[in-house]
Amino acid sequence: MSKFFCRICLSSKKSLVLQSISNDVATIMKKYIIVGLGNFGSSLAIRLTNAGNEVYGADTSYKRVDALKDQITSSVVLDCTDVNAIKAGLPVWDEADSIIVAIGEDIGQSILVTATFHQMDETKRLICRCINDTHQRVLEAIDDKIEIVHPEEESAERLTDRLSLTGAQEVFSLFDQHKVAEVDLPRRYFGVIIKDTDFRSKYHLNILSILRMEERTNWRGKIIRERKIMDPRADTLLQDGDRIVVFGLAKDLRAFVED
Repeated sequence: MSKFFCRICLSSKKSLVLQSISNDVATIMKKYIIVGLGNFGSSLAIRLTNAGNEVYGADTSYKRVDALKDQITSSVVLDCTDVNAIKAGLPVWDEADSIIVAIGEDIGQSILVTATFHQMDETKRLICRCINDTHQRVLEAIDDKIEIVHPEEESAERLTDRLSLTGAQEVFSLFDQHKVAEVDLPRRYFGVIIKDTDFRSKYHLNILSILRMEERTNWRGKIIRERKIMDPRADTLLQDGDRIVVFGLAKDLRAFVED
């Protein structure tokens, strides 16, 4: 693989229409870099673009890059194990909200690309496609904050929903535009009891459960932190660090997390 070669295929799109996943509410445009434009990576790139985001794709295959040149913001033939090549071929790398390593056929290449981006900025949100347990252990050894995705368990559509909804950990589509989402509790609700919130009055959302971090000591005396599921009650006090599972329309969920 050459150290540095790239051919940027700029999209013919002059601008992106801001639209939500449900296509009926404006959203905040985000920037994503996707490395690996196979079936999963290309599907994710197109969905994120259609959701109103800027998407920059990279692959070592000219055929894959060319196939996407008119469907996403920009696609580039690039060796993403080379820091200088990344800086030249993906000048937006330091502005990206997330970098997604979607390489599926070459575990070694996936690990090298992940390590390269992590070396460039350890604070950058990295999401990596994982092939097997060994692959996952190596990625976690690089940094346990790297987010792992198993394509056989999480579709491109579901990952698009999760990435497009700020603070969402999981998103499930049910029917029409209704979704169930597990989201980090927004700061404005810290220290507020549920009956005093505006979940229903303003956002038309139903809170289904609360996931609260708790500590326990195992048989070896080691402190284990894990999330416990709580039933939401009117007098439940919401806390910093809580996650909540809510049900409602996609446009209402977006308004809730982005207000």
